[in-house]
Amino acid sequence: MADKVQDDAGARIAWPKRWLLEHARVLVATLGRLSREPLSTLLTAAVIGITLALPAGLHVLVQNLNAISYSWEGALQASLFLHDEVTPERGKALARELERRADVAKAAYISREQSLAEFKELSGFGEALELLTDNPLPAVIVVTPKRDLTQEAVTRLLDGLATLPEVEVAQLDQKWLERLFAILAIVERAVMIIAGLLALAVMFTVGNTIRLEIENRREEIIVMKLIGAPDSFIRRPFLYTGLWYGLAGGGVAWLLVQAAMVALAAPARRLAGLYDSTFVLAGMTLETTGIVLAGGVFLGILGSALTVGRQLDRYEPG
Repeated sequence: MADKVQDDAGARIAWPKRWLLEHARVLVATLGRLSREPLSTLLTAAVIGITLALPAGLHVLVQNLNAISYSWEGALQASLFLHDEVTPERGKALARELERRADVAKAAYISREQSLAEFKELSGFGEALELLTDNPLPAVIVVTPKRDLTQEAVTRLLDGLATLPEVEVAQLDQKWLERLFAILAIVERAVMIIAGLLALAVMFTVGNTIRLEIENRREEIIVMKLIGAPDSFIRRPFLYTGLWYGLAGGGVAWLLVQAAMVALAAPARRLAGLYDSTFVLAGMTLETTGIVLAGGVFLGILGSALTVGRQLDRYEPG
């Protein structure tokens, strides 16, 4: 009796190991089968990769556009017009206090005299302004928010700065900011829609490839059913084939997007230089790479599973 209990316990312990070994065997076997047909495998992976590269590339482009929106110095600044009674010393001290805030990248104090001199230089009314007995321009603190702030965070920052006792008026080009985020929101939504449509294309590509492979192995499937092989056993190699196709397609997509970013890097640097910016075009992050590879694997398995489930019912021993 004790020996039987030990045998049952040993069988329960050995079952997970046997299950893992069987899946590992099929995983390696399907990779070997695909490697024996390199041309067709490469063509299928290339089609999947090109399909996945489009939404992945658009996502990277949106991320770079989002970074560009804050990369040029002075592109987004708040002007704090100070009360006339605020002394230059207090104005400079307030600028230093604001610059120490976590949501502020830079704060620069511009005195009334500097404001007038700059206005004379840029407006073209220098001679007319000489007739004024008093300086009508206030002192200003120009605040540059951190680049990674959201629209809501920038709005909260401006609202907080407007309540400072030294500040008479806080001004920010809100319309420009709202237009920027509205455009990015539209682009992000478009990327999601395109990604959904192309995900269906990947599933159809994998499904059609698996369907042709099932047709080529029709007699083998019928023989396995005659000897009593369960559908899960027959289905397993095709699911892992879909996994390999999806993984290879994700890898091709990564290579295509990275190659595109390398090709665009030099023109992007030249364009940024025209705006006195140090912006550098960024490629796919580790997170985006993981999403692309995992998405390719998921779509490959899903497309294969839908096709195999439908096709195997057609092959019954006669």
